[in-house]
Amino acid sequence: MSSDKLQRLESRVASILPELKREWVCGALVVWCDPEQVVDTLRTMRDDPGMNFKLFIDVTAVHYPKREKPFEVVYQLLSVHKNHRIRVKTLVDADTPVPSITGLWKAADWFEREMYEMFGILISGHPDLRRLLLDYDFDGFPLRKDFPVTGPFELRYDETQQRIVREPVSLTVPNRNFYSNATGEQA
Repeated sequence: MSSDKLQRLESRVASILPELKREWVCGALVVWCDPEQVVDTLRTMRDDPGMNFKLFIDVTAVHYPKREKPFEVVYQLLSVHKNHRIRVKTLVDADTPVPSITGLWKAADWFEREMYEMFGILISGHPDLRRLLLDYDFDGFPLRKDFPVTGPFELRYDETQQRIVREPVSLTVPNRNFYSNATGEQA
């Protein structure tokens, strides 16, 4: 996409939604809003003829455990007519719900369910937050960076008892830094 086209998109976003922070990341326009602004922001981007983001691509999250608001929720939209994409991001903590956008795009339904199930991010106003991928008795959120690599218990054969036993896992791992720069954060 031409830089003129991208600049026109940024100008349009700035004129319609001036309160939102904007930045360029790897040649893509990223817009930041508060969680309570998500639905109105996305609706405006969908309905404004200058933006025309009719196609919802994805919503997902990224977990940064050291941040005050550790979850970055990322919405990706596409305008087929205008041939441009945009990302809308918001920051939340584990107790702050993100409003459901299923009223804008039905396709967001299972994406939001997955985000709730895998990250534990609360989705307010969602029509059906039943489990999608994991068993109902599963404990924890597997896509959080603080989720243990091993499970909460282990099965092993005990020679003295001559049978398989189930024991809790001790998660103390010496000389292991789980919060290295691999999380994407600056050290």
